[in-house]
Amino acid sequence: MTQVKVRFAPSPTGRLHIGNARAAVLNWLFARKHGGDFLLRLDDTDTERSTEEFARGIEADLAWLGLAWDRFARQSDRMAQYDAAIAKLKANGRLYPCFETAEELELKRKVQLSRRLPPVYDRAALKLSQAEIEALIAKGGKPHWRFKLEHRPTGWDDLIHGRIEIDTASLSDPVMLRGDGRPLYTLTSVVDDGDLAITHIIRGEDHITNTAAQIQLFEALGHAPPAFAHFSLLVGADGAGLSKRIGSLGLGDMREAGLEPLSICCLLARLGSADPVEPRALLSELAAEFNLERFGRAPAHFDMQELELLNARLLHILPYPAVVDRLPPGAGESFWLAIRGNIATLAEAQDWWQVVHGPIVPVIEDPKVTQAAIAALPPEPWDGATWKALTQAVSAATGAKGKALFHPLRLALTGRDKGPEMQALLPLIGHDRAVARLRGGERG
Repeated sequence: MTQVKVRFAPSPTGRLHIGNARAAVLNWLFARKHGGDFLLRLDDTDTERSTEEFARGIEADLAWLGLAWDRFARQSDRMAQYDAAIAKLKANGRLYPCFETAEELELKRKVQLSRRLPPVYDRAALKLSQAEIEALIAKGGKPHWRFKLEHRPTGWDDLIHGRIEIDTASLSDPVMLRGDGRPLYTLTSVVDDGDLAITHIIRGEDHITNTAAQIQLFEALGHAPPAFAHFSLLVGADGAGLSKRIGSLGLGDMREAGLEPLSICCLLARLGSADPVEPRALLSELAAEFNLERFGRAPAHFDMQELELLNARLLHILPYPAVVDRLPPGAGESFWLAIRGNIATLAEAQDWWQVVHGPIVPVIEDPKVTQAAIAALPPEPWDGATWKALTQAVSAATGAKGKALFHPLRLALTGRDKGPEMQALLPLIGHDRAVARLRGGERG
């Protein structure tokens, strides 16, 4: 079986947002599931908007997500390959020059629509003789070049949608070259996918209408078309499109909000599929479970609140080695295991580190209870059983039970009325700090 090879091909005209991050995640997981190859290709032929800063930013965003690439390419480095493909298509009569202006084409479309006809290019340029073409060029005409489609049903077995077939007679011959000679996306992308032996193209369903023409272009260039999978597009929790809000859904914003990159991957790996969204501690676990056939055609609903809740659920299961480098200096595994179930972002670990090590402002709600606790505190070392022994002793001395017992002790020892289990926090706080706090003497 041929090794799976996929690609993620962003244009470096901005940073990654949740929509194109989804394409990256799905392609990466598919490659890893099948022991394949993940190519990062920067489609940077739009020289007016592409910048090196955005290119570096995209690479940084992918690295943050944990999506390492196996190969790298830039379209700006491959102009010779596009020139060769253009020459081949011209020689085979599959590219032809067109001289209509944008205004003339728009007028044609309006006339067709007024007659209730599909706005398909009428191939008027094919009627030009070679002499007419040369005369137009001599007068300063700069033609754009179209790919001549073969008018026939062209189909593929989509890995998500099933069998799709399009009669290319219903399509306009796509423009491949601008009037200034620059190749357009359809040409460069197909040339790259063919030359770099891409086996699967996994992308949004907004590209379905382009696929039939691209299949014919693959064939005209001598390449076997890859397999295609078109996933549904993201919509908001309310079902509305995300296009107008996508600027506020950048990965940079999510990073600043303290979200874990793994939580984003966990959400995107399942969004739009029949499988429930669940936290996983490793990307390799996500890849092992990934199944493209589980994805459906219905729009995938993206909800920031769902992502935030998933982020908390992920933190609650992450092992200490996964976070040790980002915890406060000196924080050990016992601290992490004590607090991870009570945080929504990792930044909150610093708050609990402060609670443990102080200084804090103790709250003395019931002096009788706290004084009894001072007398009942056992000598160290302490462990998970110390809290139970302490509360039993205080209850026996004061008669306090339930909330009347536990709440005053938590307020005095942590300054908070809720939080991690005290049986885990108390050994971290230690004897001396505990005594000082129970006396109400520690201050921030």
